[in-house]
Amino acid sequence: MDLKKNGSSPVLTDPAPLNNSRLGLPSNIKPYSSAAQAYSSGLYSTKPRRKAILGKVDDVHANGWLDAMKSSSPPRKQLNKDYISEPAIDENDMAYHTWLMSYPSALTSFEQIISSAKCKKIALFLDYDGTLSPIVDNPDLAIMSNAMRSAVKHASECFPTAIISGRSREKVYKFVKLTGLCYSGSHGMDIMCPVRKFDSTGGHPNCIMTTDEQGKEVHLFQPASEFLPMINEVWPEVAQRVVNLLKDYPRLRVTHGRKVLEIRPVIDWNKGKAVEFLLESLGLSNREDVLSIYVGDDRTDEDAFEVLRESNRGYGILVSSIPKETNAVYSLRDTSEVMKFLKSLVRWKKLDGDA
Repeated sequence: MDLKKNGSSPVLTDPAPLNNSRLGLPSNIKPYSSAAQAYSSGLYSTKPRRKAILGKVDDVHANGWLDAMKSSSPPRKQLNKDYISEPAIDENDMAYHTWLMSYPSALTSFEQIISSAKCKKIALFLDYDGTLSPIVDNPDLAIMSNAMRSAVKHASECFPTAIISGRSREKVYKFVKLTGLCYSGSHGMDIMCPVRKFDSTGGHPNCIMTTDEQGKEVHLFQPASEFLPMINEVWPEVAQRVVNLLKDYPRLRVTHGRKVLEIRPVIDWNKGKAVEFLLESLGLSNREDVLSIYVGDDRTDEDAFEVLRESNRGYGILVSSIPKETNAVYSLRDTSEVMKFLKSLVRWKKLDGDA
């Protein structure tokens, strides 16, 4: 069927008769009355004839015939949609796809990422909330799925892996429940790694050897440990008097995380610094054969993205379904795409990573 424009209305130029299949209807559904069917099939003569004088009964039949024809025909907008192909465009999707031109998906760009990792060792850094688990109203219910836990476990068996979160280290460990990888809580101010993964303590005075809950030896690094007594002193009253209380503690500051207020010491430390410390402690710092990948979704992850971008030591991957300004290079839409990305890394490592 061809459509031609006659003013603003589409005109059907195909003289072929209409039938059920051409209307897109099942064969057992009749789109209009038998009289209309006879007309469309060419049983009625198309020669000019004397106009009939209709009575009341004929008026009813004629009106019913016209109504049936109208009801069986798609409206103008439907015609435009079905035949002229003018689908509605969602502005949010358009904005997101435009944003992807600057921060392409790490899944569709996987081959490009892997080509950069050729003959290099990958170090993997992962945020928790919004990256390994979905964001939920109750933070205590932000539990990662068993499928995600399995993906992280397999990734940690292939690459040096660390979880870096704003939560307490103990809380993150209870969520993840995996040994053999590093845990960094409080935005990098509380770091614990298995001893076997540390080449050195990096000369940091606040790094000590201790044991974890399973009795295994670990290195524990807390760069702000001297502030702990001070934080414990102010914490019971923080919910009601946080702003006024901190006026008496100029060496502490309050920051806003996702649905939380955090009290931090005034110290030059963040997730970016934590990444640098972990790379140094794992013996991976200042090496050209290391590619670091950091996956995170929050504002606090931007420091880590920036460190990797400016030092040209790897890629930041932002997890977001909406456009954001970021220091990351690539993006993933949600936690399900994070899991696909981790599985892709493991698959590559097992098939081609050692080639």
